[in-house]
Amino acid sequence: MEYRTEHDSMGEMKVPAGAYWGAQTERSHENFVIGTETMPREVIKAFSILKKAAAITNNKLNRLSDEKCEAIKAACDEIYEGKLWDHFPLVVWQTGSGTQSNMNVNEVVANRGNEIAGSKLLHPNDDVNMSQSSNDTFPTAMHIAAVSETEERLIPAVERLIETFERLEEENRGVIKSGRTHLQDATPIAFSQEISGWRYMLKNNLEEIRASLKWLSKLALGGTAVGTGLNCPEGFAEMVAREVSELTGHEFVTDENKFHALTSKDALSFGHGALKALAANMMKIANDVRWLASGPRLGLGEITIPANEPGSSIMPGKVNPTQCEAVTMVAVQVMGNDAAVGFAASQGNFELNVFMPVIIYNYLQSVRLLADSIDSFNKNCASGIKADREKMHHNLHNSLMLVTCLNPYIGYENAAKVAKKAYAENTSLREACVALGFLSPERFDEVFKPEEMI
Repeated sequence: MEYRTEHDSMGEMKVPAGAYWGAQTERSHENFVIGTETMPREVIKAFSILKKAAAITNNKLNRLSDEKCEAIKAACDEIYEGKLWDHFPLVVWQTGSGTQSNMNVNEVVANRGNEIAGSKLLHPNDDVNMSQSSNDTFPTAMHIAAVSETEERLIPAVERLIETFERLEEENRGVIKSGRTHLQDATPIAFSQEISGWRYMLKNNLEEIRASLKWLSKLALGGTAVGTGLNCPEGFAEMVAREVSELTGHEFVTDENKFHALTSKDALSFGHGALKALAANMMKIANDVRWLASGPRLGLGEITIPANEPGSSIMPGKVNPTQCEAVTMVAVQVMGNDAAVGFAASQGNFELNVFMPVIIYNYLQSVRLLADSIDSFNKNCASGIKADREKMHHNLHNSLMLVTCLNPYIGYENAAKVAKKAYAENTSLREACVALGFLSPERFDEVFKPEEMI
């Protein structure tokens, strides 16, 4: 491999000749050979927006020339479009402030911008990082990435699954089945009512997620090193927030207290809590679906789901609820991520939190996994749910908990005697109730109407 020599404040470094990064990136690349998890592309895209917005703002404040501004914008556009991914090699497990990734972006923008301009025009610190510090740019990029991915990727996926459940509700109105509590028979429920419970879980999750965006939309940029705004011109923070809003199509504002913005990660911790709540509900929905579809002959078998692939390498004809299993595994990962985010968010020491890369890595992974698994579950499972009405009817009319409708007529204790007798003798509730002398056959038929118990 051919190399070129770059330098930074610590001296000279050999850098791969074709790389746009410089000495500081190379130092990190060599010093942190830890794991395979590289800085998420969503963070790099957010940085390209941030650097472009900062250049535009510095230009408007007469601190950056038109020529330099255009070169930075052009390089940032290429990063945003994904043309330069190979030039961002750094791992998550680096400095906890994300300084090295900020410098990675600064160096790539400067070197590519200089190439575009055809001259040694830009300096990574003096021009690309003008009015900024890694301590305020990295948390800003975190929030830009979190809001953008949540609004553009996760929320639409949840909305699509809600639409599927709305359709299934309409298709299954009037279908009555046995309810279940504690994994035991319970009183009747309409299948559409059961589905509506799934739908409302997701509806509430969306409200919780959207509520978290209020705090994630606040940007740290303008606080520079410790929150004082040293070397940042007046008005920069507000102007750059407006530029970021215009570039992304999402509303951002400057955080009113930069000391809070640099050291506290409560917004991401709170936001991930909403993701965990969604994961918990998806775990419940997926488990309900695979329980209801269990069988095909020896389980509940009250619904059928699409058969997508063979389920066993040894048992011919076996088909498994694989989409449900994928969702539940994602839910477990998101719950684990939430613990990591919470612990990391608690580590703000004095003026800075230095666990930021792991926080945003976990947050974005949760968004990505939830969005992808929900779309997969919707497309390959939920959209094809069919009620086995015959099995539902059979289970309903064999449920001993239908005896509950007799409470107003024979009392709780007598109804319990009926249920126990019917179970012990494997007879119907009607036969047991009449045999015990609690109701005549005619009266039993008059009051015993399972379909009206919902």
